[in-house]
Amino acid sequence: MGPNSLDDLYESYIADIYRYLCSLCHDHHAAEDLTQETFYRAYLYLEDCKEEKIKPWLFRVAYNAFVDYKRKEKRSVSREEGYFSSLPHPETTEGILLRQERWEEAALALSRLPEGQRHALLLHDYHGLTYKEAADVMNVGLSQYKILVFRARQKLREAERRRNDHE
Repeated sequence: MGPNSLDDLYESYIADIYRYLCSLCHDHHAAEDLTQETFYRAYLYLEDCKEEKIKPWLFRVAYNAFVDYKRKEKRSVSREEGYFSSLPHPETTEGILLRQERWEEAALALSRLPEGQRHALLLHDYHGLTYKEAADVMNVGLSQYKILVFRARQKLREAERRRNDHE
């Protein structure tokens, strides 16, 4: 790896890693700290990375940093309701504002999923990892991972149906 490779890695993946960690811990300050921790660990172990695909490896480093953070944290204070609306958003076009309500509803439904199901869905659907890569990040078997994704999607569909029934 050349001298600029960590900078390249940082530039390429910082936004993805930050969003992923934000969606895990629902706290943008913690996500910022964990993003820095992820890239610090990546810097330390980059030369040991035998994998061709850096992105899934980086997500696994981020996930492990998150797990360590959760272990250290004695109690979890969840800000699920307001979390997505408080994220810094670089664009403020009219179209985005019109979509924001819909996005917040989806984000709220996602935040209500059990943690494992939410992780599984985020890794594949939002961050584009393959099922195998995401299963490796979560350290579960492929079939167990597929079950988590299936159940998460099922719950989101049920929530959507209930919402439509009330309209």
